[in-house]
Amino acid sequence: MKKNLFLALTLLVSVLLVACSNGNGDSTAVNDWEPTQYDTVNNFDGVSMNIKEDSVSPTGLTVIFENNSDKQCVYSDDFLIEKKIKGSWYQVPIIIDEYGFNGIGYELAPSANEEFTIDWNWLYGDLDTGEYRIVKKILDFRDTGDFDEYNLAAEFTID
Repeated sequence: MKKNLFLALTLLVSVLLVACSNGNGDSTAVNDWEPTQYDTVNNFDGVSMNIKEDSVSPTGLTVIFENNSDKQCVYSDDFLIEKKIKGSWYQVPIIIDEYGFNGIGYELAPSANEEFTIDWNWLYGDLDTGEYRIVKKILDFRDTGDFDEYNLAAEFTID
């Protein structure tokens, strides 16, 4: 009797696990996440953002801004993390109700490279395994009130 009950429970758990899977090994429920709002990224000619090698962890990373243009750029502390699910980008849910970023503007001079370290543990917690990207705004700054805004994105993997 105990053996039959154990087999029945094992079968039930197995069926539930298979039913909860989305079929591609990613257990993230797409319905619970907002799709990306960034259809266009990395379109600032001569300016890019890349991930510093060996800097990625489940709680943060370091990006490298490269300004290979004659533009004066400005970026800030704000960022957004997105996860690739079934080939599309979705915003990783934030774990706190109210938050904000410092309003500091960091200058990225023409022909300059800079590293910027980001800790997202306070905002997202530890990220699960998967493919992600970080999105940051950067300005082509000409004068007060005279600028163009771009979105830079860099992809990374959490193993």
